[in-house]
Amino acid sequence: MLATIIHAPRDIRVETVPDPVLSTGDDAIVRVVAACVCGSDLWPYRGITPTREPHRIGHEFVGVVEQVGAKVGRIAVGDFVIAPFYVCDNTCLNCRNGVSTSCLHGGWWGVDDRKGAFADGGQGEKVRVPLADGTLVPVPGGVADAQVPGLLTLSDVMGTGHHAAIAAGVRPGDSVAVVGDGAVGLCAIIAAKRLGATTIIAMSRHPQRQELAREFGATHIVAERGDVGVTAVHELTRGIGADRVLECVGTKQSMDQAIRSTRPGAMVGYVGVPNGGPELPVRPLFDRNVGVNGGVAPVRGYIEELLPDVLSGAIEPGRVFDLELPLRDAADAYAAMDERRAVKVLLRP
Repeated sequence: MLATIIHAPRDIRVETVPDPVLSTGDDAIVRVVAACVCGSDLWPYRGITPTREPHRIGHEFVGVVEQVGAKVGRIAVGDFVIAPFYVCDNTCLNCRNGVSTSCLHGGWWGVDDRKGAFADGGQGEKVRVPLADGTLVPVPGGVADAQVPGLLTLSDVMGTGHHAAIAAGVRPGDSVAVVGDGAVGLCAIIAAKRLGATTIIAMSRHPQRQELAREFGATHIVAERGDVGVTAVHELTRGIGADRVLECVGTKQSMDQAIRSTRPGAMVGYVGVPNGGPELPVRPLFDRNVGVNGGVAPVRGYIEELLPDVLSGAIEPGRVFDLELPLRDAADAYAAMDERRAVKVLLRP
C-alpha cells in the first residue's frame, strides 16, 4: 500500500509500505477514505521538531473497517469509523476522567503500540488500529461523500477547537476572543457559537479566513496584534477585555496576546501545540484573577457529542478544508499549508 513518510525537513514522500495485519486480537484494519495534514505536522516539516530517521506521519483519518481481531466486539467489518488522533481504550481511569489522551494503555499513530505491534500513520491507504473498540467511533447509517470532510474534522480540529471553548468555560452570553485563524481557531469559533457566546472576536489577518470566520459565527474581526490588538479587543468588550479567550496557536506571542486580551476574572483556554517557548506571567495572572486551562485535546470524548450536529448540518467544520489532493500528492499538501496557501488540506487515497 501507499503511505506518507517524512525523511527530513521539507522532504515528504509517498512510498510503498507493507500492508497492515491484525496482530493483537484487539485491533482492526481500516481502509482510509480520507486523511489530512495537521498544523502540528508542520513542526517536523519545518524542522522545528527534529526528524532523526524517516518515519510514517499523519494522525487524522476516517475510513471503513475491513478486518477486526477476535477480541473486538463493538466495531464491525463494514463500519464507517472516525479515528481520533491517538489510540485509547476509553475504559481506563484516565479515560473515564475525561483525559483519554493520557490513556493508561494508549498510544499514537505511526509508532509501535504498547504490545509492540505497529500502528500505521494516518496518511496512508490503510491503518492498523490498536484498541479498536475504544479508539474508533462508528458513524450510524450511511455516509454521503459530502459528509466526509466534516466527519474528518472530528478526528482532531473540531474536537480541539471545542476543547478550547470547554477549557475556557464558554457560556451563553459570553464574549470570546479567538487567537489563531487556522483550522483549530476557525473550529473554536464554531464551538464558541455552539455554546452560546454572543460576541465572538476572530483575530485574523487573512481576508479569506476572516470571511470564513464570520460565516462560522464571528461577530468581529481584529487584524492587529500586540498592544494595538489587545486595545481593539478591549474596546469591543465594554473596555475591560473578553470573558473567555481561546488560544489556538501555541507560540509565546499568541499566549501573550491571549492573556492580555482577557478581562479580570476571565479564563484562557489553550490548545495550541506549544512552540517557541510560551510562558505564563504568574504575577499578572494572580493580580487580575485570570485563569489558564487547557492542553492536548481529549477529542475521543467529544466525538459522540459533536457527531449529531455534523451529520445534521447544524455545524459545518468540514469547510475548513479548502484544498483536496490525492494521497500521492501529499508533499504538495504540506507545501500548501506551510506557505499558507491552504487552511487545511484533505487527502484522498
